[in-house]
Amino acid sequence: MTPEEARALFPALERVAYLNAGSMGPLAIPTFETIQAELRRQLEEGRGGLPFFDRMVELRAGVREQLAGLLGVAPESMALTTSTTEACNIVLSGLDLEPQDEIVTSGTEHFGLLGALRASGASVRVAPEGGILAAVTDRTRLIAISHVSWVTGNSLDPAQVKEQTGLPILIDGAQSVGAVPVDATPFDFYTVSCQKWLCGPDGTGGLYVRDPEALRIAWPSYFSQETHERDGTFQPWPSAARFDPAWIPPASLAGLLAALGLKPEWRYDRIAELAAACRELLAERFEVVTAPGQAGLVSFRPGADPAEVSARLYDAGVVVRFIPGTDLVRVSCGWWNSEDDLERLLAAL
Repeated sequence: MTPEEARALFPALERVAYLNAGSMGPLAIPTFETIQAELRRQLEEGRGGLPFFDRMVELRAGVREQLAGLLGVAPESMALTTSTTEACNIVLSGLDLEPQDEIVTSGTEHFGLLGALRASGASVRVAPEGGILAAVTDRTRLIAISHVSWVTGNSLDPAQVKEQTGLPILIDGAQSVGAVPVDATPFDFYTVSCQKWLCGPDGTGGLYVRDPEALRIAWPSYFSQETHERDGTFQPWPSAARFDPAWIPPASLAGLLAALGLKPEWRYDRIAELAAACRELLAERFEVVTAPGQAGLVSFRPGADPAEVSARLYDAGVVVRFIPGTDLVRVSCGWWNSEDDLERLLAAL
């Protein structure tokens, strides 16, 4: 698949310069058609009987295998979630943290992680992006950070943090999986947001758990148990499937599999190339806070109210994101984007 063929998969690109995969990626024609076909199957055949449930189990297994492949881990270590927020809550609620326990995080985390940290019962210690190691104390029980900051687009270098501290670490992978190559094996927990860089349906995600036995099942669902008794006692699955929190619509699972099947081999190189070009173009006129050689996000200060700038760009057919509570506008460079999209951004600015 060539870059031109890749762009043709996404009808939205005919109308707008879509530079917002950090929030939600564009939908591709095969993804949409697969969702349609799965819903039509349910319309015509119903949503009951063994074939329907066998189909659901097959789809869940397929998604689990594909997500595990993206993270370089075994399928048995993947749970299926509906979001990174849900994945963070699964981890934090299962660690049984107390006020004397300390969690170190960064000052640019998304509330999807911060909310779970604050609800965990532990003491939360917030450090600057580059100050995680210096914030660790002998009370620190967990480090919880993004692989790539949703605010600045910079990597928090989680591999180095894990290597230097040896502490359990929860990684928010919302801005990394699908944007850069990922090896989750060094980490204890790693989340996936499938609607972003993977261009999957909304309400789909994943969670890598290195040692399922070390995490309590705080949110049991029907999918958690291999067998159960009438009094509610149950035997959990021996894998991370024990943490699967909810039913995910089969149409969404099928659509996600279709989206995951579209990714070209050159995607990471293309994202890096476009992000570097975007950073260079913006830096000629604005202050860019994203360092060189990062992932697909490029954040900059537009010199005006970022919400107003974002709205004006949208009206001009350029879709970006402003970061609430900051003076930043964020651009997401996906493998489906082009140099023309970047020129359209600069012209609209």
